[in-house]
Amino acid sequence: MNAQNIMKTPVIKVEENETVRAVVKKFIENGISGLPIVNETNQIIAYISDGDIMRYIGKHKDYVYESFFFIGLIKGDHDKYDERAEKVLDLNVMAIAKRKVVKTEWDTEIEDIAAILGERQIKKLPVEKNGELVGIISRGDVIRHSFEMLL
Repeated sequence: MNAQNIMKTPVIKVEENETVRAVVKKFIENGISGLPIVNETNQIIAYISDGDIMRYIGKHKDYVYESFFFIGLIKGDHDKYDERAEKVLDLNVMAIAKRKVVKTEWDTEIEDIAAILGERQIKKLPVEKNGELVGIISRGDVIRHSFEMLL
């Protein structure tokens, strides 16, 4: 069994020119927590998750750092939580998305997919064929397909 046998299609995705607002709407409407970002030719160029949004809206504390020659301070947030949440909605998705995307090919074996998801500690794995997004696989998909016949 390989990726094409267990992947979900069509894939819920956003394009690189969309805002975080579009992402959050898709998260809410579809009960999902992450999705691929594609360019105009449906190539996967980034991935955005609820964790990326959490990192933006969460409180950033002051950070003191030391160098060999001096001590410095990076100031945290002075905005209120609601202000940070409002600001993130209007950002382009690429401003906070991860550009290094872990993905797999459509003919990758399920045991290799399980290894990728487990070792990388990621929840979803975009699937591509000939460089284009064709599906997505979650950890739950692997578990269901691996064990449904054994129970």
